[in-house]
Amino acid sequence: MRQFLRRAWAILWTPSTRFALAFLTLGGFIAGIVFWGAFNTGLEAMNTEDFCTGCHEMHDNVYQELKTTIHWSNRSGVRATCPDCHVPHDWVHKIARKMQASKEVWGKIFGSISTREKFIDKRLELAEHEWDRLKANDSLECRNCHNFASMDFTRQSPRAAHIHEQALGGQGKTCIDCHKGIAHRLPSMAGIPQG
Repeated sequence: MRQFLRRAWAILWTPSTRFALAFLTLGGFIAGIVFWGAFNTGLEAMNTEDFCTGCHEMHDNVYQELKTTIHWSNRSGVRATCPDCHVPHDWVHKIARKMQASKEVWGKIFGSISTREKFIDKRLELAEHEWDRLKANDSLECRNCHNFASMDFTRQSPRAAHIHEQALGGQGKTCIDCHKGIAHRLPSMAGIPQG
């Protein structure tokens, strides 16, 4: 055993052509920490309202709408920001959403929503993508703040309480099924079958 340890120690500290294996391992470990820190810092910087509204397409359209809703100003002072509703909080889903969002950068690059008119023309398509995403993940972002177990159904309207109790019972519905347009104006739904 002693012989094995001496040989392992010698391998770790004997220089390859320039550096010892231990130095390379330690250097790789430190480089990994620096990369991970820079990656997370960049990820968090891209997860702020300032970043989301940095382009005029978002700032002049949906951000202005958000400012008129209960998610912006309310009696409790709790405010939802863009990432609260559009980016999952857990790391795996957040990374998946960021990869999806990289496709949305093409809209900025090619100017597909660069004017108010273009935005309104594409609004339904954009909304449907978001609704489909929220439906697929069971409105994960909504449930980061809203929890059925914490709801006081007695303080809700009878209709809302009934629907929330059904949703709690597992009816296959999720928040976005009933709450489209809660933070942004609904697109024109003319000619679209309602179901």
